[in-house]
Amino acid sequence: PIAHSSIIFTSRKVVEYHLPYQRLKMADTNGELISFKQGWDEEIKKKAIDALEDMLDNGLEAGKANLFPPKKYIEIYTICYNMCTQRSPYNWSNELYQKHGETIKNYLVQTVLPALHEKSGQGGPILLQELQYRWSNHQLMNKWLMKFFIYLDRYHVTHHTLPTLGQAGLKHFKTHIYEVIKVDTTHAILSLINQEREGEIIDKTLVKSTVESYEMIDMENLESYTSDLETPFLAATREYYAQKREAWIATDSTPAYLTKAETSYEAERNRVTDYLNPASESKLLEVFKEEILAKVSLELIQSESSGCSSLLADDKSDDLKRMFRLFSRLEKGKNPMAAIVESFISSMGHEIINQRQARLDGGEKDRNDDPAFVRALLELHKKYLGVIKEDFLGHALFQKALKDAFVDFVNKNIGLFTNAELLSTFCDRVLKSGGEKLNEAEVDECLDRVVQLFSYLTDKDLFAEIYRNQLAKRLLNQRSASNDAEKSMIMKLKVQCGTHFTSKMEGMLSDLAVGVDQKKEFDKKMKEHNNTKIDFSVQVLTIGFWPTYKSPAVALPSGLSECMDIFEGWHAKKHAARKLKWMFSHGTASVKATFGKKVYDLQVASLQAVALEALNGGQTITFVELAKKLNLEEAIMKPLMHSLSCGKFKVVTKSPASNKINKTDTFMANSRFSSNMRKIRIPMASLDASHNIKRVEEDRSNAIEASIVRIMKARKTLKHQQLQASVLSQLAFFKPNPRVIKKRIESLIEREYLERDPQNQDVYKYLA
Repeated sequence: PIAHSSIIFTSRKVVEYHLPYQRLKMADTNGELISFKQGWDEEIKKKAIDALEDMLDNGLEAGKANLFPPKKYIEIYTICYNMCTQRSPYNWSNELYQKHGETIKNYLVQTVLPALHEKSGQGGPILLQELQYRWSNHQLMNKWLMKFFIYLDRYHVTHHTLPTLGQAGLKHFKTHIYEVIKVDTTHAILSLINQEREGEIIDKTLVKSTVESYEMIDMENLESYTSDLETPFLAATREYYAQKREAWIATDSTPAYLTKAETSYEAERNRVTDYLNPASESKLLEVFKEEILAKVSLELIQSESSGCSSLLADDKSDDLKRMFRLFSRLEKGKNPMAAIVESFISSMGHEIINQRQARLDGGEKDRNDDPAFVRALLELHKKYLGVIKEDFLGHALFQKALKDAFVDFVNKNIGLFTNAELLSTFCDRVLKSGGEKLNEAEVDECLDRVVQLFSYLTDKDLFAEIYRNQLAKRLLNQRSASNDAEKSMIMKLKVQCGTHFTSKMEGMLSDLAVGVDQKKEFDKKMKEHNNTKIDFSVQVLTIGFWPTYKSPAVALPSGLSECMDIFEGWHAKKHAARKLKWMFSHGTASVKATFGKKVYDLQVASLQAVALEALNGGQTITFVELAKKLNLEEAIMKPLMHSLSCGKFKVVTKSPASNKINKTDTFMANSRFSSNMRKIRIPMASLDASHNIKRVEEDRSNAIEASIVRIMKARKTLKHQQLQASVLSQLAFFKPNPRVIKKRIESLIEREYLERDPQNQDVYKYLA
């Protein structure tokens, strides 16, 4: 005989036997053909089937890997093999296949089913335990019968397109056992799951093994698992959590409800991991979310006593995070939350606005400097920006809510000064010397927060105009605390709004940087003129970068005029094509003043220095005479003399004494002036407005017209509403009134840039 190798595949391991190969005759039959009765009744049933059933019924020996020793197994296998390979009509393949099915069916119906029926009345766990015992035995029986009749699988089953022995065995179990008891076992499983949901300890291994039988019963799909277990399980879950929802919503606050919901949500996810099929997870969680969250979402979020608004007011960070996590799992579940966040932040902002209004109504003087108001806005933004980042993970929906809320109230102006001017003036306090007492890191952080607030302004162009004027004063009066801080602020604005927005500011800093080199060169020139006793320096400014200032033609002292002539001659040689225009209103001077025996260093504006020089020597002079001597108008003389005679440091006395300057007043140096400080700064009211509103309006008109022409050039024909919407979307630095846009369109039509469609007056056409 030739050695014949056979490999048996099982679900757990591979068992290999080496079998003797024989053609038709067996050694113990003396070459005779095997009859079916002889082969089945006397050999296979007696030595294999009965023995296998006896072992299954009476228990298996612990640790016994193979129920049949190799020698006995080979003997039975050989009989089956020979019965299947005999020539017709003695080939018993079909009969053996039928007997295989009958054997399994009879055992299931006569032994297994009665045992399960007996246990079904003793409680769910006992029934499931019996089912697992019988299911395990069936798998064992199926495996060994497959081994005995393996030749059938190889040839007879394949040739006749029959279910394999393994499939036939599972089909019999499904038909005669599973279909009969599935309702009871499903009920038992669901009962155990509900017990676990209520906090009881259950045998998860038992549930898992039972669920596996549902999964394996169809071999290639999960049809039985889905229809017989998953569907009733989801229905039971829906019913269970519907009851829980009603109980929780009636007694619990929103945070308490959501805490229970999150705990249950995680428990359901773990339940799938522990003993359910992974395919059930999404369906299970969808049922949970619908019953526990979706049906009461608005009730939870909008609760007056414990909803989203209440949590924001009480700074309940953990509860807000939990609310965000849970409602993020619902489609559009975050939208109601974001709406409440926007409304809440907006109400907080309007409260700050109202507090400013109350202060002004209470008699507080309205000024363009209100640091308390700006700080309140900055703190509000810092707080809720942190909430958006931490509690809502910086989600775009909540960032938009924050932006929309701040845009709503930051652009609500109270009093004479716009919020753009108040914000710019706050920057001025931070950046100028003697303002806010902050270190370098604090200044940078403060400026970052100011720029964040600035981003919500619709009048960004107005802020830029005011900021540029204040920057100019800081630079020209040498009041800037840090050049690096000035550059940093301009860079932050540049990042926010682009190069065009900050080009003039950068040009101002560039002028000063170039002026340092020019000053050194001019100082050498001044040393050649030993006859002047004045330490004279000039800062040359580019007219396009700096604001437009009043330039009074003041009558200067001879020494100062001589210095100016020297500079003009020196500058003309270096830059012949440039024209100089002197701005005395923004010059500064350090005046050495002697009052009695004390000498003071007075830090004053150039016009103040000229006025003091006119009063030098103790002479008395009238307002009219002094104005004529200085060649200054009344509008300039009044703030000038007020700063010297009515301010904190009264270096000039006026007669009669009052806090108001009149044309009939007389002035003289204050011989009794005294101060503990040697170096004294005497401020003077600005002769120029903080910004030129007419210039801002002109710039806006130009920007609107440029936008209209740009759009129409690209589109050629456009309706009025479409054109208006396009213009509004393009203008980033301010938000024009639709009436202004319409007015600019009419102006462009008059100048023949556009025309109306003769057929439709609401449509505009571009004229090339």
